Amino acid sequence: MLIIRYPKREQWAEITARPHLDHSQLQQTVSGVLSDVRQRGDAAVMDYEERFDHVRLQSLAVTEAEMDEAETLVSDELKEAIRLAHHNIYAFHEAQRFSEVRVETQPGVACWQKSVPIEKVGLYIPGGTAPLFSTVLMLATPAKIAGCRDIVLCTPPNREGKVNPAILVAARTAGVSAIYKAGGVQAIGAMAYGTESVPKVFKIFGPGNQYVMAAKQQVSLGDVAIDMPAGPSEVCVLADETANAAFVAADLLSQAEHGIDSQVLLITTSEQLLTAVQAEVERQLLLLPRKDIAEKALENSRSVLVGSPDEMMALSNAYAPEHLIIQTSDYEALAAKVVNAGSVFLGPYACESAGDYASGTNHTLPTHGYATAYSGVNLDSYCRKVTFQHLTEEGVRRIGPAVELMATAEQLDAHKNAMTLRLKSLAS
Repeated sequence: MLIIRYPKREQWAEITARPHLDHSQLQQTVSGVLSDVRQRGDAAVMDYEERFDHVRLQSLAVTEAEMDEAETLVSDELKEAIRLAHHNIYAFHEAQRFSEVRVETQPGVACWQKSVPIEKVGLYIPGGTAPLFSTVLMLATPAKIAGCRDIVLCTPPNREGKVNPAILVAARTAGVSAIYKAGGVQAIGAMAYGTESVPKVFKIFGPGNQYVMAAKQQVSLGDVAIDMPAGPSEVCVLADETANAAFVAADLLSQAEHGIDSQVLLITTSEQLLTAVQAEVERQLLLLPRKDIAEKALENSRSVLVGSPDEMMALSNAYAPEHLIIQTSDYEALAAKVVNAGSVFLGPYACESAGDYASGTNHTLPTHGYATAYSGVNLDSYCRKVTFQHLTEEGVRRIGPAVELMATAEQLDAHKNAMTLRLKSLAS
């Protein structure tokens, strides 16, 4: 990790910059695959599965027999852990239910909102080197609570045409409607456009590599909504002289092992802690099975020494991290100053892994600085708010003249007329 001591504000933009990726060629590749899936449906998806996942599928749908088989392949201990995580995720998101409020803006003018679930949602779950069954819980649980009618999941199969059994157990636990063996760009296309097997959905959720992210962004331009724009995963750790260096190093490495394009940022007020964390990172790195991946990510990463807790917090807000860990003596005071972050972890024991798996908060979060404008996935992500209004005769009299004046000022005579006719009917 690059060490930067007492940077000036002019250096902050460079410190908070993410690794640059050239997506120009990638966008063309993604566009070609999406177009093919739109035109040829299942046949295209199966062809790309053979090409990219090295398996020739006879059908895309996961059968009930395969779901039952998965139950026998996952240990009782892991199934219990999945149930515990699901319980906590359910409890946290259940508490986010919308309460309808009826407002009388004027006598005779009533306005209110109703929360309506998105009927069809698609969940993308990566397979590859790390089959993210925890993400199934994070995405499907709030969808089920919201009342989404169809919860469709796509995930790549292995070379034997099987889906990771833990993904299937998590999907059954969380209430997924249907599962399809499709990965990458072809899976996003299948859910965006619909095929003979995979139904078209109205909104797509889930992480993925740069191809999946590009595909989500392309289909969002006119075919389907997506949860959020996203880039590689990241963490920022704020630590002072009271922090446990081993804990801090472990948190940095737990994020760095996600992928070679991940990024971690340590901001500290203690030179002694900075040195200790560097040593711990080197020691713990050697013990990791995904050492090579984490090592590459650390090349994109920085340790920054600053002069005060306020400067620590200001730099973090400028970075707008996906995950923010505050391991300081005054973590509650700093937490009150958080403006830009996806999810915040407070104190020495709230490691990012807790939120990634089982504390209850959602781990699908804005990356690449999008925390300045986006929330992580929550219950509202699966709902739409429909507004209603009702006017009585008194309500028309109260706001009618203002409506007429405003419509006239905008030169929209038909708008004015719609209100004028009602005012005249009340005057007669």
